[in-house]
Amino acid sequence: MTTGARSRQMTAARSAALYDEALRVLPGGVNSPVRAMRSIGRDPLFVAAGEGAEIIDADGNRYVDWVCSWGPLVLGHAAPDVVAAVVEAARRGTSYGAPTEGEVRLAQEIAARVPSVEMVRMTSSGTEATMSAIRLARAVTGRERVLKFKGAYHGHVDGLLAEAGSGLATQGLPASPGVPASATALTTLVPWNDADALRQATSGSPELAAILVEGVPANMGLVPPAPGFLELLREAADRSGALLVFDEVISGFRVARGGAQELYGVTPDLTIMGKIIGGGLPAAAYGGRRALMERIAPVGDVYQAGTLSGNPLAVAAALATLGRLDDHAYARLAETTEALAAGLREAADAAGVPVQLPTVPGLLTVFFSPDPVTDFAAAQECDTAAYAVFCRELLARGVYPPPSQFEAWFPSLAHRPEHVARTVQAAADALQVVARERGVVRR
Repeated sequence: MTTGARSRQMTAARSAALYDEALRVLPGGVNSPVRAMRSIGRDPLFVAAGEGAEIIDADGNRYVDWVCSWGPLVLGHAAPDVVAAVVEAARRGTSYGAPTEGEVRLAQEIAARVPSVEMVRMTSSGTEATMSAIRLARAVTGRERVLKFKGAYHGHVDGLLAEAGSGLATQGLPASPGVPASATALTTLVPWNDADALRQATSGSPELAAILVEGVPANMGLVPPAPGFLELLREAADRSGALLVFDEVISGFRVARGGAQELYGVTPDLTIMGKIIGGGLPAAAYGGRRALMERIAPVGDVYQAGTLSGNPLAVAAALATLGRLDDHAYARLAETTEALAAGLREAADAAGVPVQLPTVPGLLTVFFSPDPVTDFAAAQECDTAAYAVFCRELLARGVYPPPSQFEAWFPSLAHRPEHVARTVQAAADALQVVARERGVVRR
């Protein structure tokens, strides 16, 4: 069956009916903005199940899934080891509000993997972990100002929503109503990969508590650090007395065993973790040196708590997932990422559509631009209308990419060469449509 024939046979009646119902009880019909798919000009599909590298929607249509729940499912959907671990844990109880052995084992595993982490505090979301890490940095330094980068998204913390990426960038919102000016008054914004701007923002500044950075930014689309830029951040933090805080919610346990800090050889003071750390269940954490982390209550004076922190089901899923992530797994993940990127580049060249395809192991983005994308401003200049056409056409051909130009694709260990081949073939057809509809001039 050709991809075109498959496209014509796909239906969306059940998803449409569910969306109509959802609009009556959920804002915008969804529980997170980017799921609405408005930026690509269509209604959302409703997922009924996931199997390995594929999802099945409510109408029974099957898709090669490159979203993988926005990153947590590095083993793919319903990985047998993870499902078995969660079922076994659930039989014993779903939550205790008390310490468990699993929490200890997970903290030990994280400390063994992540170069900068000696102690860990679990939370239930990346936003909570970010908020808590910033609170700790402010307490340790006795300062209040935080430096972040334009286009970076660190969860929906009030003070960090200024010029954020991810869903805010997708919606075209510079910030959010309801965030008081006082909340962002202590946030310094610097363009990503701009060494001069960073030096200017940190020179002679005794008030910085933290420099907050995604080790591999993936919320403006994937925009890796320029050579030496992360090292410059370490130098700037040391010079100014600020703590260097790596947000590894996306990159942690994905780009390398120890995350971006291992991949690039730069050690932060604090690390924020999420997504893979929960194995597909809600979980996050922050960690760092013992001297810093022992400022947290109950041993220290910095308060942070959570009823479901260290939830036994999430801990079980995390341990089962991390147990599969050895050197061979990371080599496979990198191989799949590069094979997909190479195929997409070839398809774009054949269609005469200018694209940029940056990659790191386990992450890539398709930018519709003739020029390299090195910061948020360049990401915003890309042809998002072309991406919308591309995304709709892929969905019609049984491939599920991120429904936003400002998000990364997430290869998993469940993706096989046949999934890559199906995606590249669908992309070749989709890019021909892009070339026709967007009037792209062949190079």
